[in-house]
Amino acid sequence: MALKATVCKATLQIADIDRGVYADHQLTLARHPSESDERMMIRLLAFALNVPADSRDGGLEVAKGMWEPEEPELWEKDLTGRIRHWIEVGQPEERRLVKASGRADRVSVYAFSHAAPGWWSGLGSRVRRAGNIEAWLVPAERSRELATLAGRSMQLQVNRQDGEVWIADGKRSVQIVPQRLL
Repeated sequence: MALKATVCKATLQIADIDRGVYADHQLTLARHPSESDERMMIRLLAFALNVPADSRDGGLEVAKGMWEPEEPELWEKDLTGRIRHWIEVGQPEERRLVKASGRADRVSVYAFSHAAPGWWSGLGSRVRRAGNIEAWLVPAERSRELATLAGRSMQLQVNRQDGEVWIADGKRSVQIVPQRLL
């Protein structure tokens, strides 16, 4: 019998001073049976850091990255269906990133484990040529802390100022400073 996804709901109250984005978002995430709380929370973080100020020209959506190999974790499409922003979480293969760079205007990767710096050192110079790929590292100790905020139903406040991100659930908070790799 195949394992089913765990449905998690999140309310994000975003105050992104760096980008001038202030909004509330309701998200429903299907957590793949093999996905950890840590990875799911990095997906939420990537959403909060990249959601546009408005959806007049299209919006950022949770895609089926773990279920469907032709889709990212998140993507922003314009009203014609063109992919404006393709967002990956973890340590995707070079081939996947290069393919995504040809399909989207912009590609972002959010890596988060102790192995991520080694993964990037072997990959960074090769994907740099694409020109539209950016990569971010969430320090492993911070991503593990972020996982403690995970739940089936979450109400989170996300505040970003001067590159620092604070995520809180009313009882606990986690400070994250994503490090730009590319």
